[in-house]
Amino acid sequence: MNVKRLVRVAFLAVALGFGAWVVARQWDDIRAGFALLSWPGLVLSLLAVIAALGGGMMTWRALLADLGSPLPLRPAAKVFFVGQLGKYIPGSLWPVLAQMEMGKELGVPRSRSAAAFFLTMPVQLGSGLVISGVTLLAAMPGSAAPYAWVFLLIPVLAVAFEPRVVNAVLGFGLRKLRREPLERPLTRKGMLTALGWALLGWTAYGLHLAAIVHDFGPSGLSAIVFSVGAFALSWCLGIMTFVVPAGAGVREVAMVAILAPVLSQGQAITVALCSRIVIIVGDLVCAGAAGFAARRDVGPTHDQTTGKPV
Repeated sequence: MNVKRLVRVAFLAVALGFGAWVVARQWDDIRAGFALLSWPGLVLSLLAVIAALGGGMMTWRALLADLGSPLPLRPAAKVFFVGQLGKYIPGSLWPVLAQMEMGKELGVPRSRSAAAFFLTMPVQLGSGLVISGVTLLAAMPGSAAPYAWVFLLIPVLAVAFEPRVVNAVLGFGLRKLRREPLERPLTRKGMLTALGWALLGWTAYGLHLAAIVHDFGPSGLSAIVFSVGAFALSWCLGIMTFVVPAGAGVREVAMVAILAPVLSQGQAITVALCSRIVIIVGDLVCAGAAGFAARRDVGPTHDQTTGKPV
């Protein structure tokens, strides 16, 4: 077993270990919560999570392609989903480090992988705040009022989504790090494509939450629209807490508060915990499926800067 393979196995073992620890730490509450849920609801919720995670992968893939490294679907899925398991390890840099190393094996320059990773977060944050503001106001006006301060970030992020601004910031950062500049600048088309995939991902996440909430009473179109906004807003609050692995705890606390208008506190806690576990399962399913599928694509790769075999 070579060093790279050994490091990858160690990374997966540590990431899976922390994921299992999250489950074990709250097992009593999780078991009680799942006992209240129907199997059809859980299956629908998991399928929606897998679709949402796919939206996140396509967001990242669109940015990476626009920067000059278009990857086939299966190898891209492996790099993204396996790398994302690093979010369960304390520290914020494990996912990007994993994606940089796996991307390098496919000929993607490390600086380009890093740029795509760090661009994905503000794209998800900005699109999440927009969709949460619109859906919460549409489903239940006033439910977003306590979080109005969060939506003040939207104009700032709108400016940040301008490709000229993004390219200037990336260029400045690479110069400070004494790295080579990006070969291709980000374009408006690439940014809009990424935003479109991100919005689809948030919608799927909302359907995941709605499937769980449905077993506690609230149903219908209004409940679905509200669930989209509730999930997106709670996730955005978790994203802003970089020091916590995968936003653990922060997102659940925020979700309980946001769900207060439609569920009791006990029900909201159960929904938040069940949502967390379904997403962990979804992460593991996507990483496993992507890794298995990508094995069929093993073959010579080329550096996407020089075109030479790697």
